[in-house]
Amino acid sequence: MDKSTNETNSLRLGYARVSTDDQDMALQLDALAKVQCDRVFSEKVSSGKASRPQLEECLRTLRRGDVLTVWRLDRLGRSMAELVAIVNDLASRGVTFESLTEHIDTSSASGKFTFHLFSALAEFERNTIRERTKAGLVAARARGRMGGRPTKVTPKAKREMKALYTSQDVSVKDICTRYSITRSTFYRAVLERDYTTNGDA
Repeated sequence: MDKSTNETNSLRLGYARVSTDDQDMALQLDALAKVQCDRVFSEKVSSGKASRPQLEECLRTLRRGDVLTVWRLDRLGRSMAELVAIVNDLASRGVTFESLTEHIDTSSASGKFTFHLFSALAEFERNTIRERTKAGLVAARARGRMGGRPTKVTPKAKREMKALYTSQDVSVKDICTRYSITRSTFYRAVLERDYTTNGDA
């Protein structure tokens, strides 16, 4: 998207993110500077940390007619579901999304089609995880116990549990049963907050 074609008072905001094992911040900032971003929000967060205050501030700042630009898709969303949710929210607010590496621009027909496809893939991923979890619950209950031996919460399991929790189709109790973890482990390791008194069933 050519900035000059945008509305007179609209803004192009950039967002850059690196994790503790990723050192491409300069590359991202250079790319965002070349497309003349009016302001760039950048942050360094660990791969397992859920909170991204700079992204939250960036999303709050965006207004109808503005453009959010990232160097690469995975800088904005750490999963397909998260990426689609953010971009769909932007679209509903009249904000255009642009990813430089993949040449995606949601102001164009091809860009919109790409994200319709991403939305379908994210829904497929959620449904697959949901069905696999339900099947595991049935098997665990048939054995009369919670499941296999307690294991460390792997990054893959963490992503799956977050997706299930976000979908609100599976209770916290069932998620814990399927993955053989306690509620306190779920809240601490998956949602990264202390388990106190929650209304989750």
